[in-house]
Amino acid sequence: GDLPELEPECRSLLAAFAEGSAALTGCLGRRARPVRLCQGCHGPYRRLLAQYGSIARAVGNSSESHNCAKSILTSDRLQIVVTLSEFFNETWEAANCANCLKNNSEGLSNSTEEFLDLFNKSLTCFEHNLQGQAIDLSPNNYTEVCKNCNETYTKLNDLYNHLQRMNRQGGESAHSAHLCIDVEDAMNITRKLWSRTFNCSLPCSDTVPVIAVSSFILFLPIVFYLSSFLHSKQKKRILILPKRIQSNANLVNIQEKYS
Repeated sequence: GDLPELEPECRSLLAAFAEGSAALTGCLGRRARPVRLCQGCHGPYRRLLAQYGSIARAVGNSSESHNCAKSILTSDRLQIVVTLSEFFNETWEAANCANCLKNNSEGLSNSTEEFLDLFNKSLTCFEHNLQGQAIDLSPNNYTEVCKNCNETYTKLNDLYNHLQRMNRQGGESAHSAHLCIDVEDAMNITRKLWSRTFNCSLPCSDTVPVIAVSSFILFLPIVFYLSSFLHSKQKKRILILPKRIQSNANLVNIQEKYS
């Protein structure tokens, strides 16, 4: 009358998946703020995928009486293992973690490591210059931060924009979508500190093109009215010319008449 228990092989597979799920859940929770999911949890996520794959493949490696895949994955309506696996996959895809990792997901891509290195340097620069102004720092006076950290922040901002453009075309990870949540969250934090907290600003690098375009637009009405004036004046000359010819002909006829 007892409920049938899983075979030892199936129990081992289920226990491994349960441990992997707990490890990945803990990793995601600890790295939820600030967001470090992709760089900190890609190892547990890969292991869980392997554990789930071991269960799914067991259908071909076990006899009918030891069908672990059927017993664990599809023997009930709720299908807890399948539901958990889908949840982790959807979370990983929503975070776009593939765009931070190499194609085999073994580690961070080179561009992501470069970005995170600049991000850490920017935060270090902020902290260092704030400590230097701690005595005389007024709430809205962060001139030292803006001046001394401008170069590092500009490099970080330029690299982020470059990664966005590269990602739209398909970057190192061959996934064309948003940047991974780790990079996006890090850039959002830095931009808020730079613009809102420190009230710093970046010099516009497109000043010359903007001035040129603005000047061209401002001169368009002048060019239009000048061309219209010249065109109308030329047309007026063309219309007057036949009248002069006609008057000359009448003068010749009058002279012949009286001669």
